[in-house]
Amino acid sequence: MKKTRATRHNGRTGAAGVFRAGHNDRTFDLDNAGHIDQTRCSINVYWDCYQGLNFPDENGIRPERKFTFDEIELIYYTDQFGDSIEAQNERHRQSRHKERIRSVEDILKDPKTCPEESVYQLGTKDGHEDPALFVQVFLELKDEIEKHYGSNIKVLDWALHMDEATPHIHERHVFFADDGYGTNFPKQDKACEALGFERPDPEKKSGKNNNRKMSFDAEIRRIYIEIAEKHGITIEKVPLEGKEHLEKNDFIIAKQEEVKAANAIYIAEQELKIADIDAMAEEVAEKAYEKACEVVTETVKEETVKADIDIVKEYRDVLTDPKRNAPDKQKNFIKKILDNVMERLARNTAVLLEKVKGILQRPEIKQKNKEEIAHVARESVLEILERNKKKSAEHNASRQVPTKEKSRDWEER
Repeated sequence: MKKTRATRHNGRTGAAGVFRAGHNDRTFDLDNAGHIDQTRCSINVYWDCYQGLNFPDENGIRPERKFTFDEIELIYYTDQFGDSIEAQNERHRQSRHKERIRSVEDILKDPKTCPEESVYQLGTKDGHEDPALFVQVFLELKDEIEKHYGSNIKVLDWALHMDEATPHIHERHVFFADDGYGTNFPKQDKACEALGFERPDPEKKSGKNNNRKMSFDAEIRRIYIEIAEKHGITIEKVPLEGKEHLEKNDFIIAKQEEVKAANAIYIAEQELKIADIDAMAEEVAEKAYEKACEVVTETVKEETVKADIDIVKEYRDVLTDPKRNAPDKQKNFIKKILDNVMERLARNTAVLLEKVKGILQRPEIKQKNKEEIAHVARESVLEILERNKKKSAEHNASRQVPTKEKSRDWEER
């Protein structure tokens, strides 16, 4: 029976320092990266928490992408942790420790608070799983992580690399927890504690070989294998000898060296069936429109019927006013008739509801409104990104920030 290795390696730093996201979304000079086949960059897949999925065209250009992974991570850190960082800095100012003041970029470059990167792979030098199935397994794992642990961990971006010797996915995330002052800050151990994870040996002190993160990683690996097996993949569970202490990138590099150019075109004709951003916008618009129809029709029904009943009631009160010079028998007859009218109005609200629904569901009206919703939704996302980017720039304008390092390619890491 064929067995496949399900590998997941984590890390934050290598020989050249903190891992940067630029390698993952290919925002560096590919001409200096001999391990990358630039003719296959067009079949890579990229995703981030603000822009969603985006795909390169035949020239490797992604027209839908407005921000790089590095920019997305800076935007997220500014948005989510900016208040905590500023509050910390203010406390440092008050305690006359200005040397401790840090910018958002400083937090992003600190090995203790930068995003953690995981590299996923299904296979070995002897062969790997179909990339489409691999992506499906990964996305289901990502959904499980967000579902169960999303309160204290955020997946920032991921990329499927099809332009190297073996398909693999780089995924970057950040752990966060309350900073003790009511705002969130990148805190791995506190996040794992908040998520209910204990040290492998609770009786021993926390350390490199006994910490909550180890328990978290073990659980994620268990879920990863469980999902893969659910899709009919038989997983090899015996660890590889001598690979335990390899850095995740060194492990991938070692495997790349073993894999020859003979399988470089393995998936040239494979097509990943992942919906693009326009399809997702259409789906969101469909759901948003249906919900809007429910709210609008219910409101129209209630307010219209209420207005009609109020008019009839006012008319009834005028005609049956004791001060009005009319026989009581006539007044009672009028009251009875108008009470009946109000009762019928209340009973016939369903008719009005269906009529309004029918108008809103007319194909020409529905399509026009859906297109407007999709357009506004798409534009609003880009506006949020631009606003957060501007906020980040203003937030750090008065500080001396180290110049941005060039994105490192694989070999530098």
